[in-house]
Amino acid sequence: MSDCAVEHMKRVRSLVQSRAGSDTAGAGNQIARSWIRCLHEYRLDPGKRDEPEVVDAAELSERQERLAGVQAVAKVEMANLYQQLAGSGYAIVLTDADGVLLNYFGDPGFTHAASQSGLMQGAVWSERAQGTNGMGTCLVERRPVTVHQEEHYLSRHIGLSCAGAPIFDHHGEIVAALDASGESRLAQQHTLALVTMSVQMIENRVFIDRFRHDYILRFHNRPEFIGTLSEGAIALGPTGKVLAATRCALFQLGIARPADIVGRDITELFNSSFPGLIDSTVKKAFHAIPIFDIRNGARFFGVMLPPVRTATPTLALVPAAHGDATVTPLDRLHFGDPVMARNVQTAKRVLERNVAILLLGETGTGKELFAQALHRSGSRADQPFVAINCAAIPEALIESELFGYRGGAFTGASKEGQRGKLFQANGGTLFLDEIGDMPFALQARLLRVLEERVILPLGGGAPVPVDIRVVSATHCDLQQKIAEGSFREDLFYRLQGIAIRLPALRERTDARDLIRHIAAEESDDDPVSLDDGLLAALERQRWPGNLRQLRHLLRAMIALRDADRLTLRDLPPEYRSSTAPPAIDSGDDAPADSDLNPLENAERDALLLELQRHSWNISTVARQLKMSRNTLYRKVQRLNIRNPGKTLQL
Repeated sequence: MSDCAVEHMKRVRSLVQSRAGSDTAGAGNQIARSWIRCLHEYRLDPGKRDEPEVVDAAELSERQERLAGVQAVAKVEMANLYQQLAGSGYAIVLTDADGVLLNYFGDPGFTHAASQSGLMQGAVWSERAQGTNGMGTCLVERRPVTVHQEEHYLSRHIGLSCAGAPIFDHHGEIVAALDASGESRLAQQHTLALVTMSVQMIENRVFIDRFRHDYILRFHNRPEFIGTLSEGAIALGPTGKVLAATRCALFQLGIARPADIVGRDITELFNSSFPGLIDSTVKKAFHAIPIFDIRNGARFFGVMLPPVRTATPTLALVPAAHGDATVTPLDRLHFGDPVMARNVQTAKRVLERNVAILLLGETGTGKELFAQALHRSGSRADQPFVAINCAAIPEALIESELFGYRGGAFTGASKEGQRGKLFQANGGTLFLDEIGDMPFALQARLLRVLEERVILPLGGGAPVPVDIRVVSATHCDLQQKIAEGSFREDLFYRLQGIAIRLPALRERTDARDLIRHIAAEESDDDPVSLDDGLLAALERQRWPGNLRQLRHLLRAMIALRDADRLTLRDLPPEYRSSTAPPAIDSGDDAPADSDLNPLENAERDALLLELQRHSWNISTVARQLKMSRNTLYRKVQRLNIRNPGKTLQL
């Protein structure tokens, strides 16, 4: 036994003896408490050199299967955490509640040391088996812990630094632990912070997936934090009773245990009824609305998410005539609206040509539906349609998502490597949504793929030829992003073989038939009808969330209905009070400009309406439309909008 190991054993026994009978309740005494448990409760020898216990393959498989839902989410976060710590000599480890190691991402430089330390699938890293360590001790302490080198109980582990945090389910029970272990000589406090953040993300995502068929209220006291790891989430049944809540939700509401909130009506927590929360959220196009804690008046902002339907949503399509094989999915995207009809004809003309298509339009106008219909209307219909939202994938992961990686690119990755989205779309269509949010560094790689039609996975290897149709979409002003230096001009022109702008719902002349059809889709199991008064009221709405907002509103109305015919009484009060848009008046300007095409005139009318609503305040309108003031100024000039006798307010 080495002198170092002997000294460590003496230090352990000395500390345990000195703490005998003393108060070790404080958080800072986690290591002392663990050492006392290891010596007195587990009767572990600090100099123990036995190889770690490893469960057999059958038991490991059974344990992994029990945590399949958690693992599916955790793998993404583990890969993200690994990339943040790559090169630091860390392994990212997931264990179950018993400390059995289920999954492992390892830095190549740490692989040998990890295997020597027993960091392998199936190894038991409970505190009882391995003494004080990040995984086992955080499970016992029920809180994040850092165990740095000599703080380990067993002398065989004093070369490791570990940062572990427990993962809880919605019952408040520990289901797993996430840990980052390495040979760093410096205690890295930021490593524990990163691990803890990853755990919060895992818990939130598992919760959202577990209750996806129920209503979920997501909230925070700052609206911009909704959708982040610090948001609170409460799952609600069909009558507004609480089914479960995340740890962040309990913390924000000052509630100690999950049992103290489950079964309570939402009106016992916030100053709004269950239907009121649904209606208000729909009215605001699923943007955050203010809500107040009924007990102390604290203000929060919340978004109510409706249940996810089990059936796959279908496109808003017109039924084809019986036996009419010439009617394509593209033709079924409209009910006679001239702008959509022209868009469809344009798309059909380039359907079988190697022409990139860029879809433009406000959020919720159906850009992905258009891309799907385009794919299903051509010769690639039987090939893959692969969609990727460039704004929804963490920047650290988007490169591997798009291009894949070869086997052995990093320890813990699949031995066969992973095919990226570009390769998965081979022979079919790749849909790049929110292309304006693609990280600038990756734009050059994407451009090269589009030009050369070959991909090179991360980690190297032979180039792989691909045959893909590329359809991209954005609600951003890409020209503005080019001017700002955040989007490549050469990529823009490569993506914009043709640009198709989808009209907003408020601009569509076929809105009534479209509303009827979406209502039929949302009530396919129990059909409903809409009376003329309700249809007229829906046609008058501004629809800032477009088709997405309309679908969510109809879904909520159908779920809350008292009869199979919907009337104005079923419409939320905020929608019933809405009136037809005022007539457009721009002084000496005519309502339409003969120099503009119909689509530009429609855009001009909509912009005039927004300017009048906000008293021609350019800053307010720019915020409302989510664009820069410079972009709005250019639109005003291009569309010949003038306000005689007045100037635009900043």
